[in-house]
Amino acid sequence: MTEACVILDIGGVLEFTPDTGWVQRWEERLELPRGTVNARMHDVWRAGSVGSIGERDVREQAAARLGLDAPQVDAFMADLWEEYLGTPNDELIAFLRGLRGRCRLGILSNSFVGARERETSLYRFDELVERIVYSHEIGIEKPDPRAFGAVCDAMGVRPEDCLFVDDVTVHVEAARATGMQAHLFEDNARTIARIAAHLDAAVRPVRARVPGGPVRD
Repeated sequence: MTEACVILDIGGVLEFTPDTGWVQRWEERLELPRGTVNARMHDVWRAGSVGSIGERDVREQAAARLGLDAPQVDAFMADLWEEYLGTPNDELIAFLRGLRGRCRLGILSNSFVGARERETSLYRFDELVERIVYSHEIGIEKPDPRAFGAVCDAMGVRPEDCLFVDDVTVHVEAARATGMQAHLFEDNARTIARIAAHLDAAVRPVRARVPGGPVRD
């Protein structure tokens, strides 16, 4: 019998995070050409995703690069977090709660500085799984194979015992390349069925073999 492990992404899996159009609204408000906000903030977004800057730095850079005053920065960041945090995938979260004690549960997420505090406050993911590995805390993003190694090390599990669930194809393929099993999230029904199959395979007895002889049931 193996020790089954399920590791999940957050955005697009445990959270639904559709585009709210907040960046375009700010460009219209500031009378900037389409694409200006992300062009000016690109390296800030990148730095925040690997934790090389803090939240205060993000606010200061937004103010300097976009010409925002203090109340505008507050509103800008509030809009950012509204889209980032989305809404919880209640059905999948409830299913995972029912797995406590049956398997190991973890999270591996490409993230942004400040995510842990907000997601803990809103969704209590720290109570849902054993370990949460955020890119902004380890300085590595998926699909870098080191990110998958980091979550396995943090949980003390073997990649081959893990099923990784993500909504991005390249991340799923990268997980498989590290030896994990992996599932592309498209909807709850198929994902729940795939997790159930993974757990069933982990507890299914391995039939003994007599060297040189037939299978013995």
